[in-house]
Amino acid sequence: MILVSKKGVFITFEGGEGSGKSTQSRLLANRLVLDGFDVVLTREPGGTDGAERIRDLVLTGSADKWGALTEALLYLAARSDHWERVIKPAIDAGKVVISDRFHDSSIIYQGHVKGVPTDFLDFVYKIITGGVVPDRTYLIVTDPQIGLQRSINNHNNKETRFEQMGVEFHRLVLNNFLKLAKQNDRFAVIDGSRSISSIQNDILMDFGQIFVEIV
Repeated sequence: MILVSKKGVFITFEGGEGSGKSTQSRLLANRLVLDGFDVVLTREPGGTDGAERIRDLVLTGSADKWGALTEALLYLAARSDHWERVIKPAIDAGKVVISDRFHDSSIIYQGHVKGVPTDFLDFVYKIITGGVVPDRTYLIVTDPQIGLQRSINNHNNKETRFEQMGVEFHRLVLNNFLKLAKQNDRFAVIDGSRSISSIQNDILMDFGQIFVEIV
């Protein structure tokens, strides 16, 4: 398999808590490595030492730990470090970058749902990235009630701040993600209610159709 384009490829995964996006981003990365791709698998917030520290701040503690604007600024600070140190260098080097969450999460969670002006979020994002957007975004759609239960039942998960915000909050998140996906053809909406292997097959098929040719 080879990339049709010689430039790097930037893939993001989005979805609610417990949707399966982290699993699917890891599975895609593993498969592409086996197929000979140079892959960087990363996450937001996170991906660098500094951004991982911010991750601990925003994903742990009580639901009302931060106001919406403060929360948004913390995410943007993490994204700036992540972009500068990890994502942009990897794209420039021709690698496949796969990120578990990116700017779309800020637009939905802090913007549409929590009320931070999306124009402001986009303005800062353009300063950080120069306006670069992902080549493809996989939105994994799972019933929020099921997703929250999955996440809460994960005994290794200490990052439960957003889970505390309740199912109605997460229904708003999902509805706004679906609206955003309808407005942008870089999204592929994936039914997350099926088996892990079925979801993975759909993602691999889509990736192959867009980015890869068999030689």
